[in-house]
Amino acid sequence: MAGRKFRRQHGIGQYIVDFYCPAERLVVELDGAGHFTASGEANDAERTSCLNTLGLRVLRFENLLVLEQLDGFLAGIEAAFRVKMNT
Repeated sequence: MAGRKFRRQHGIGQYIVDFYCPAERLVVELDGAGHFTASGEANDAERTSCLNTLGLRVLRFENLLVLEQLDGFLAGIEAAFRVKMNT
C-alpha cells in the first residue's frame, strides 16, 4: 500500500473500524449484507458522519468486491491517498 501501515479492528471513539491508516487519517470499512438495509444504511451514515467530525475520511467497500476484484479494491484505497510518502 505504497508504504502506508494499516491497523485492523482499530478502536476510534465508540467505534471499531475495519482498517485504519493513521498517516492518511483514512478509515476503510468492508460492508456485508446487513449494511444494505434501511437501518444499516442509516447506521453507516451516522458512523461516517461521526468519524468525519474527527477529521477522518471513510471509504466503504462491499465485501464481495474484495473477494472478486482485489486489485480494484486496493487501487481504490491507493487513489484515496493524499500525499506520497518518501521510501
